[in-house]
Amino acid sequence: MPAIVQDVDSLRVLMLGYMSRESLKVTLERDQVTFFSRSKQRLWTKGEISGHVLDLVSIQADCDNDSLLVLVRPRGPTCHTGEPSCFANAPTDVVAELDALISQRKTCTSDASYTRSLFDAGVIRIAQKVGEEGVEAALAGVAADDLSLCGEAADLTYHLLVLLQARGLTWQDVRETLSQRGKA
Repeated sequence: MPAIVQDVDSLRVLMLGYMSRESLKVTLERDQVTFFSRSKQRLWTKGEISGHVLDLVSIQADCDNDSLLVLVRPRGPTCHTGEPSCFANAPTDVVAELDALISQRKTCTSDASYTRSLFDAGVIRIAQKVGEEGVEAALAGVAADDLSLCGEAADLTYHLLVLLQARGLTWQDVRETLSQRGKA
């Protein structure tokens, strides 16, 4: 059956593969996505040669039980071309991608980036930047300057993500909170 593979964090569709009962069983046992290769006529674990595996998060069947949605955390690019997705222009959550980049910069102590300098300055300084950017966004909104408002909103979003990371939280935590509020 067709299996659509999606990055659980960025929401980007990564690839389409096919699963048999046996490949589904192996996927569930190993927590790494395994397909049935129609061209090779055998089971094939994504990344068995490249090392770019797909760590399983969840699998769900569609409403007709004739295709699967496989949510994963990829370790490396998914496409054989070295691209993150087999679909060149697959939509993605750019905020989630920014959050992942911020997370990388947080853990890289040799990085001399602005992001690293914020983490080094501490939570209080990061929170001050969030406040500054929030005021600037509000002022741009009052001034009815759409271009400035978008720029300030981007700055605010970036600094808010840094603050979340400094507190051990991620954009995914915010998405889950918003999802719960939508159910209320």
